[in-house]
Amino acid sequence: MSTPPGAAAVPDPQHAHLDHVAPRRPVRAVGSAAAQNSRIADEFFFMAHDDQTGRPRLFEIALSFGLAAALLAELYYERRITFEGRQIRVVSTFQTSDWLQHVVLARIAAEPQHTDTRTWLAFLAATSYEQVATRMWQDGLLQQEQTRRLWRQRTVYVPTDMNTAAWSWARISQQVRNSRPLDHLDIALAGLALITHLDTALLDGAPLAARVHMRRLVAESWPPLCDLLADLGASLGRNVLSHRTS
Repeated sequence: MSTPPGAAAVPDPQHAHLDHVAPRRPVRAVGSAAAQNSRIADEFFFMAHDDQTGRPRLFEIALSFGLAAALLAELYYERRITFEGRQIRVVSTFQTSDWLQHVVLARIAAEPQHTDTRTWLAFLAATSYEQVATRMWQDGLLQQEQTRRLWRQRTVYVPTDMNTAAWSWARISQQVRNSRPLDHLDIALAGLALITHLDTALLDGAPLAARVHMRRLVAESWPPLCDLLADLGASLGRNVLSHRTS
């Protein structure tokens, strides 16, 4: 396997923007989104934001890298890529039904010289929030609201349905608090919550046994997922340290 590329070899993030994907209006009416969304990045986005206001529960670095890892996890569960140690290996380039998954997969496949998972996490983190929010807005899961702060206007994404937005959070929290098993998608979400420290709020007030149970479920999951989560943790640690010392 090739030597992991250095920071200077990271692909130019400007090529990851989805200018070629024309935004369209949401296809669902407000409040009519499906009860459960099987796309990991969408569910992590909901978990990482308040289900009523859309306010982030995580600081920006943890949110962007968490969403980047969630996009890679989607491709893993779609059996398009896998993780071996610190490397990403493309398993299949067959197009997925989801346009964002296809964009990410096509980009990875087009850069075979770059296999380092941390390189791709950093690359995807540059646009992960914008891309995932756009996909969710297109599917009617989020609505755009304009806010003004310090004479600047920005777009905030607010859930169209509070019950849909809260479902992933409530489901995983209840299962873990009751020492029950998680399905394969929820294990990935639990892992993302652990690494980004979202579990502190998710299990607020829960006994220590619940936290131990959640960590055990994640630690005993599939080795490729554990490898991805380990690289996510290392990437967050490195970027947080860099941010604090810059």
